[in-house]
Amino acid sequence: MIEFMREAIALAVKKMRQGQGGPFGAVIVRHGEVIGRGYNRVTFTNDPTAHAEIVAIREACTRLGDFRLTGCDIYINCEPCPMCLAAIYWADIAKIYYAADRQDAADSGFADAEIYMEIGSRPEERRIPAVQMLRIEALAALREWRMKADKIDY
Repeated sequence: MIEFMREAIALAVKKMRQGQGGPFGAVIVRHGEVIGRGYNRVTFTNDPTAHAEIVAIREACTRLGDFRLTGCDIYINCEPCPMCLAAIYWADIAKIYYAADRQDAADSGFADAEIYMEIGSRPEERRIPAVQMLRIEALAALREWRMKADKIDY
């Protein structure tokens, strides 16, 4: 286990020093084998979703040919941001191991804590307001999904 965390930390440091993104690395493991690696590529690729965890999840899912990573663990050098935490849940990862925490990230200038607080606010009270519209029209797609006989639940 420790070796996987050390790999995530080393990946974060190496890629940060190479100018490929922020100081974050992630390793996904199944049955003692690394099946996905990721490092932060946000600034390198101009993609705000290219966090280490997301990159590692995509690689692992591609490798397994499945959108579920059931039975896998993720090792991250820092507690996941809300986006990455949600992706970890959607991927059905079994366990999260992390080193630094969200306060450590905040102390280094990352806005994770702010986003965690925003999630708890009502949509219309957030820094970026959310305005609901055309709900009734949108419900048609959800009703159709509920009735779809050949759907793949996720």
